[in-house]
Amino acid sequence: MLEELKSIEKNKTWELVDLPHHKHPIDVKWVFKTKFKPDGSIAKHKARLVAKGFLQKPGIDFTDVFAPVARLETVWLVIAVASWKGWEIGQLDVKSAFLNGPLEEEVYVRQPPGFERMGEEHKVFKLHKALYGLK
Repeated sequence: MLEELKSIEKNKTWELVDLPHHKHPIDVKWVFKTKFKPDGSIAKHKARLVAKGFLQKPGIDFTDVFAPVARLETVWLVIAVASWKGWEIGQLDVKSAFLNGPLEEEVYVRQPPGFERMGEEHKVFKLHKALYGLK
């Protein structure tokens, strides 16, 4: 959980502010996952902070929903060009890659459960970049 929060802070994803009177904050929750090695033993435990986007209302909280995923045709084209040019192909997993795009909308989320800032429990985070689960 600390690693996830450090990543969010490092990417300047949010800032702690007072909630404007006309806005409603979105709740967040922790999602936990266990990663396994090929032999079945535990490799690591992961924690991800996600927005409860299902609480957002179309036309009020968002207008479009998107999923920044490469089209299969694009992947095929890149592989074909690499093969034709004799390039070496590698794979890289970038943590929270799609979260680096700036938000154009004003979005506020509550402080993560268990990590509320002492003396500032009434404040919320204004998002500058997306969180998982956000529409």
